[in-house]
Amino acid sequence: MERFWLHVLWCGGKACLCLYSLAMDDDKPSLEKGLKTLREAVKTLSNAPGVYRMIALDGEVLYIGKAKALKKRVSSYIQFQKLPIRLQRMVAQIQRMEFITTHTEAEALLLESTLIKKLQPRYNILLRDDKSFPFILLREGHDFPQVQKHRGAKNIEGQYFGPFAGASDVNRTLAILQRAFLLRNCTDSYFEQRARPCLQYHIKRCTAPCVGYVTQAQYAEQVDGARAFLSGKSREIQSRMQEAMTAASEAMDYELAASYRDRIRALTSVQTQQAMVDIGTGDVDVLALYQEGGKSCVQVFFFRGGQSFGNRSYFPRHDAADRPEDILAAFLGQFYQGKPLPPIVLISHDVPRKAVLEEALSSQSGHKVTLLQPVRGNRRKLLDFAVTNARDALVRHQSSQQGMATLLSGVAELFGLDEPPERIEVYDNSHISGTNMVGAMIVAGPEGFRKNAYRRFNIREADKGDDYGMMREVLSRRFKKALKEQEEGQAEWPDLILIDGGQGQYNVARGVLEECGVLDSVKLAAIAKGPERNAGRERFFFEGRAPFMLPMNDSVLHYLQRLRDEAHRFAIAGHRGRRQKQITASPLDEVPGIGGKRKKALLMHFGSAKAIAAAGIEELEKVEGISKAVARKIYDYFHG
Repeated sequence: MERFWLHVLWCGGKACLCLYSLAMDDDKPSLEKGLKTLREAVKTLSNAPGVYRMIALDGEVLYIGKAKALKKRVSSYIQFQKLPIRLQRMVAQIQRMEFITTHTEAEALLLESTLIKKLQPRYNILLRDDKSFPFILLREGHDFPQVQKHRGAKNIEGQYFGPFAGASDVNRTLAILQRAFLLRNCTDSYFEQRARPCLQYHIKRCTAPCVGYVTQAQYAEQVDGARAFLSGKSREIQSRMQEAMTAASEAMDYELAASYRDRIRALTSVQTQQAMVDIGTGDVDVLALYQEGGKSCVQVFFFRGGQSFGNRSYFPRHDAADRPEDILAAFLGQFYQGKPLPPIVLISHDVPRKAVLEEALSSQSGHKVTLLQPVRGNRRKLLDFAVTNARDALVRHQSSQQGMATLLSGVAELFGLDEPPERIEVYDNSHISGTNMVGAMIVAGPEGFRKNAYRRFNIREADKGDDYGMMREVLSRRFKKALKEQEEGQAEWPDLILIDGGQGQYNVARGVLEECGVLDSVKLAAIAKGPERNAGRERFFFEGRAPFMLPMNDSVLHYLQRLRDEAHRFAIAGHRGRRQKQITASPLDEVPGIGGKRKKALLMHFGSAKAIAAAGIEELEKVEGISKAVARKIYDYFHG
């Protein structure tokens, strides 16, 4: 029996999208049924641009594609003999298709990339790493601005410089900023409490504005220098510093001259690092792909203001037969989802339908974006340099993967899995005397730790100090949610669950899996610390076997220890964060209508939350930004 649905969607507030969904009988999948689904779908399609989804019997999204003409594109799958074997297997699993029509092909491309990133279809080229990039924030709203690392939403007032490839690149640049421009990196509260200079002043990393060693105007000059440096004007700043050093030397102020000398050296070290990849001024990203043995590496370099902000390697998941240009095109669409785009992106391969991709990226970024494949000059040298880095990174990655494959094969043999696990989930809890209880789940697989899949659980129902209850709550929440996601075709199931604990924790976990009806679908094991918590003497608990130990030099044991330790680290970090938040919490946080600015104004006026609680309405009204209505709210909160 066939079923049809009609939905209306909006893409970025621009295009009204119609979604047509067609489903076939819920029988066992077969090639004949897959082709029949395609033929029936083609009858209802037009040649409008859009996105199509191929869906399996259990709701799993097999493939997401975009098309300039939907009818023509879907019809190509019916010519079964012309498809590669991988796509033939995919067609045989199709039970349902869904379609979204768009106004333009560029809109279809953007929507395709968004859906691929969200649903992670099995047969698509996938970018698995979804980590956000860090920035350097030069905060404003203070007489002596602070410079700091920032990641996440840009909701703090100030100037943002980046993106940087990773935290190490930000930290290195911040160190240079402090050495060259002597800016403070302390928080506002720490700054206001200082009565004498801190260590940063004594090691010549700050000019101590907290105790008045520099004026606001002098510090503003330091800030302007840092701003110019981050904007790519390091040589101009270095020239001015050299003039100042010469003048100080001629005036026989040798201490000041030495200070300028050290600052110039900091800038020179940056320019030396940049020399091999000099592209002049401007913002540019470089994406270079290298493919070998059916695997690929995409090396991404970030340049802002002509300066290198670091590089990162990516290893997209794809079929061995996929062409490099197709991989790079898919990578571009997914990589720049929600990320800032420079005006120029250098690419190593001539991607298909480049004009459409440029239009989509330009629409997303709000400015014109050009994809270039240079053939000569500094940009070509830079691209060749990136390709070399991609090749070296792929060699290292494949070597690491081979070792990982051996370890996972050992894990499969140890726990009776039919094949090496693709997803291992490890659980642990952390608390102190039952306070700030946090559960943690880490995920590992053939690619190593999958940090974007990590999860923390704030324990809400378990009794204080009840380790079994905490484990029961964490696993219940995890697998009840997974069952719900499975109905929507979005669940990711582990092949192996590893519990940090002994027989008691194992029994609790087994009971939860049995209650959820998934005990037969996954393997469950527990790892308990050895006597006196000695590493290497851990005992394992597994269904059908007496508790056992592995030889102390066993590589599989070391791998499982690493998994356990990573879960422990992640759980402790969550517990510490929750505890710190509790320590720094204020009664004002719970008062409705009191945000950060009003809370700061109240604390500056009264000095403490206790004094605020004792204040009358008239006293509260005297605080800047506190109206009569807000004063009444505060008074009522503290006085019932």
